Amino acid sequence: MPFVRIELRKGRTAEQRRAISDAVHSAMVEAIKVPPLDRFQVVTEHEADGFVYDPTYLDIQRTDGLVIVQITLNAGRTVEARQDLYKVIADKLEKLGIRRQDVMINLVETQKENWSFGNGIAQYTAPK
Repeated sequence: MPFVRIELRKGRTAEQRRAISDAVHSAMVEAIKVPPLDRFQVVTEHEADGFVYDPTYLDIQRTDGLVIVQITLNAGRTVEARQDLYKVIADKLEKLGIRRQDVMINLVETQKENWSFGNGIAQYTAPK
C-alpha cells in the first residue's frame, strides 16, 4: 500500500519516466515485499526554478539529474529493510544511467487507519 511520489527536473522522455517508475516499484516488491499489484505513484516534472536542491549537502555531489523519491507506507519496517530498499532503488536506477549520488529517498510512515483506497472506507481497519 505504499504511495510513491517521484520528483524530477523537466527534460526526461515518457519512456525514461516510466522506466524510473517501474524501477522504484520493482525495488519495493523485491526489498520490502510490496504486492506486485499494489502500485500507486505520481511522477512529477518541475521547471528548473521549481526543483531546488543543494548540490553538495553531506558531501554528495548532485546534478540536475536528481531523482527524489518519497514513499508513504505503513509503519513497522526494520532499519535493515529500509536500508535494503534504499540500496535496491539506487541499484535499479543506476542501471538506467542515473548516478547513485542523484538518488534521494524519503520514507514517510503512517498507521494503517490512515488509508482509504476507495468507497470512503478505511480498508485496513475493522468495519464499523
